[in-house]
Amino acid sequence: MSPRRRFLQTGLLGGLGTAALPALSGAREKPAKPPAPKETASFELDELTVTDFQSGLTSGKFTAHSLTSKYLARIEEVDRHGPSLRSVIEMNPDALAIADALDKERAAKGVRGPLHGIPVLIKDNIDTADRMQTTAGSLALAGSRPAKDSFVAQKLREAGAVILGKTNLSEWANIRSSHSTSGWSGRGGLTRNPYALDRNPCGSSSGSGAAVAANLCALAVGTETDGSVVCPSSANGLVGLKPTLGLMSRSGVIPIAHSQDTPGPMARSVSDVAILLNALAGADPRDNATADSAGKISPDYTRFLDPHGLRGARIGVARKYFGFNDLVDELMASVMEEMKRQGAVLVDPADLESHGKFDDSEFTVLLYELKADLNAYLAGRQDALVHSLKDIIEFNERNKDKEMPYFAQDTLIKAEAKGPLTSKEYLDALEANHRLTRAEGIDGVMDKHQLDAIMAPTGGPAWLTDLINGDHAAGGSSNAAAVAGYPDITVPAGFIAGLPVGVSFFGRAWSEPVLLKIAYGFEQATKVRKPPKFLPSVQEAKP
Repeated sequence: MSPRRRFLQTGLLGGLGTAALPALSGAREKPAKPPAPKETASFELDELTVTDFQSGLTSGKFTAHSLTSKYLARIEEVDRHGPSLRSVIEMNPDALAIADALDKERAAKGVRGPLHGIPVLIKDNIDTADRMQTTAGSLALAGSRPAKDSFVAQKLREAGAVILGKTNLSEWANIRSSHSTSGWSGRGGLTRNPYALDRNPCGSSSGSGAAVAANLCALAVGTETDGSVVCPSSANGLVGLKPTLGLMSRSGVIPIAHSQDTPGPMARSVSDVAILLNALAGADPRDNATADSAGKISPDYTRFLDPHGLRGARIGVARKYFGFNDLVDELMASVMEEMKRQGAVLVDPADLESHGKFDDSEFTVLLYELKADLNAYLAGRQDALVHSLKDIIEFNERNKDKEMPYFAQDTLIKAEAKGPLTSKEYLDALEANHRLTRAEGIDGVMDKHQLDAIMAPTGGPAWLTDLINGDHAAGGSSNAAAVAGYPDITVPAGFIAGLPVGVSFFGRAWSEPVLLKIAYGFEQATKVRKPPKFLPSVQEAKP
């Protein structure tokens, strides 16, 4: 396995790896054992959907204030104490005041829409112009506050959502090192998987995944470059959608690579993902990629939620994403049988001709774009300690004890060595990426077999967190859709040793309506999601 392939599978943006990495010689501390949790009391808001919340808000059972207050108490009980998930890096000091204002507005003027008064968490690489910081988990940005809301935050506020706080993440969205541990950041520490506390929640939207799974919020927003919405969603028993590039704006989101970055909704149900997508999709003059969405955004994605969505759907089975775990293959076999019972037509196999051919070109593009995009973003953070990738590298070296106790920054160093985006190496790699994942990839196989979507296991069950050796996961199917800029949705498919595993459906650009229909049909036929029990390890799970 090439070093680049190993990095893309184990260290990057979702931790989808196949092999253990060698120990990092600079590690100074032993990882703390997960706490033995006290019995976590049942929670009044467990597993409620946006529809449930709005029904309660309409009847007077709930108010935005009461929902916000209950979630803040839940975060204190489960995230700060008890199981100590550490999925929330910072709470919004103005959350209750915002909720109160929304309650008054509801009484005086009525409801803005489905998200009016709904508490939401967002990842700590999404700018908010308020009293919260936006740091990507790095101490290099600690104390700095953006001057302007991201488009995501702006859209949430317009929809009437209550931004409860920011979620922890793999620092710098897991681009810092090829030896990283997903879910760890210098500012936020280590996020734990609520299904088994010694297991990894997957990065880099690890905090968003763990928080939604543990019912610390109604919904959350993550971001993905390759795997960072779908992997933590799969590992935490959630639905997660990585949308088509340009469907949701990246303005005000700390970047990795403009050719792949996108925010994405994460929730406990397909319907909630569709509702959140309605609020977040839209054109933004600050993000040129969103110009491509003109005429392609649905006014209401919930209208595609058909309980019989699998009936007649032609779905290709991307077999080359299988085979990394026998138990996952067994689970996927049962998944496919159920899909057939629901009327789906499976084309098996339906592999991308370019499978495995774009790993090196993806990594090359990410290195070039990281340097260019991060430098451009940091130029606007005038109150920060760092204003370039070079500054970040130097900050980390000066603060090794806090920023690099477990893994270093080899990927940042490689990116800093790259030239401008006019470099032939970059332009050739970007052209290869798009050709191999589109015409010779997803579009090619879908044209060949006349498919509505392609399916594969999202990944394997959560791996044991290992701060010394780094991530050692198994499998993953995010890369083709990520590199192509095409949509990818994961839905809970079942459990292995008490750990959730998801199935992914991906397809052509702007095919969110088709994917949501298929995903909803699958979800309604299976309904396998179960809330976590905050067990110390899988050994505590009953068969």
